[in-house]
Amino acid sequence: MSAAAGLAPRMSANTQPLRIAGPAGVLVGAMDEPAAGVALRGVVVICHPNPQQGGTMDNKVVHTLARAFLQLGYRAVRFNYRGVGGSEGEWDEGRGEVDDALAVIAAQRDPALPLALAGFSFGGYIVSHAAQRLADDAKAERLVLVGPATSRFDMTTVPADTLVIHGETDDVVPLSATFDWARPQSLPVVVVPGVGHFFHGQLPLLKSLVVNAWRA
Repeated sequence: MSAAAGLAPRMSANTQPLRIAGPAGVLVGAMDEPAAGVALRGVVVICHPNPQQGGTMDNKVVHTLARAFLQLGYRAVRFNYRGVGGSEGEWDEGRGEVDDALAVIAAQRDPALPLALAGFSFGGYIVSHAAQRLADDAKAERLVLVGPATSRFDMTTVPADTLVIHGETDDVVPLSATFDWARPQSLPVVVVPGVGHFFHGQLPLLKSLVVNAWRA
């Protein structure tokens, strides 16, 4: 099943388009602000699934992560990697895509606000590497990885407070692969019973898991 199976509509009428200078050309993105009356608590950059399988910033899981962080009071930033949906450049097998994420983080972060990073599937791989490359005085406060591509890409170790969520019946990235990656780190994994890679029919539950874990 391709990542294109999970496309979502435009986030809201208030979604602001972004054009960000990336290492391989201009990257297109989108930014959403929390609802009126919700205090701005931080900035989250969200990374989408594998573009070679149809993944874009409009993926439903990516939108769900954005909505969760908006509820938490974060400015939510999504973007397309090089060569995807109007972004310039070409696929670079994950290497350049990490550089793209770092460029977006540098352009969109606010020194006065905490930074969070979130990624779905291949986006989890991107987040793990991007987080590791941030300077010590510019680290993310916390990471969220949903169905990280642990069986397909070389995931790095992540901070102990990283929130990892995986579907029990994931047919794209086996749950066992994520356990094998998490085990040496003593990293907990939140397993959602009976749920596949794209969380079909369970996106509200995914949103609640992120919101509740973050607040806790």
